[in-house]
Amino acid sequence: LALWGILMTSSICLRQTDLKALIAYSSVSHMGLVTAAIIVQTPWGLTGAMTLMIAHGLTSSALFTLANTNYERTHTRTLLLVRGLQLAFPLMSTWWLLTNLTNMAMPPTINLLGELFIISTLFNWSSPTIVITGIGTLITATYSLYMFLMTQRGSISTQFRLLPPTHTREHLTLILHLLPLGLLIMKPALISGLFT
Repeated sequence: LALWGILMTSSICLRQTDLKALIAYSSVSHMGLVTAAIIVQTPWGLTGAMTLMIAHGLTSSALFTLANTNYERTHTRTLLLVRGLQLAFPLMSTWWLLTNLTNMAMPPTINLLGELFIISTLFNWSSPTIVITGIGTLITATYSLYMFLMTQRGSISTQFRLLPPTHTREHLTLILHLLPLGLLIMKPALISGLFT
């Protein structure tokens, strides 16, 4: 049921037009993977669940922060209306890229470590689960890229030509989200050594 939930919520993400709803459903999808690992009750599964919960907590919070910085300037969360913000905020676009790559569990992020632990556990428990987790991972990559391309690429709307600049506090907030993710991959035993 948890794996079926991953497929359903990931598929819902592909149809979202509201940025915050997309990020929220993304979190539900990732927590389906955590739930499946906890239900299997193996040391690797519990380690992966703990790792992915901490990693996704930081990643999801960073995505909500980015969505809020967009909303404060454009006053809309509709994806079709907030295109081309890379031209207005190039540094914020870098944060979007890094956070979306982390959300997709690209190497060398701690999210990848958590997902590998969980997928290995589920595969050892029942080999057909590799198909469902593989499809879920593919859909996750699709909606993460969709979110990045919809918000950052394309031509900016004429109503958004004069947007207020980003603030240092916003960049500091994102650094405080992504820096721990980068440091945890240097010493993953801090969070993954609890159950092994």
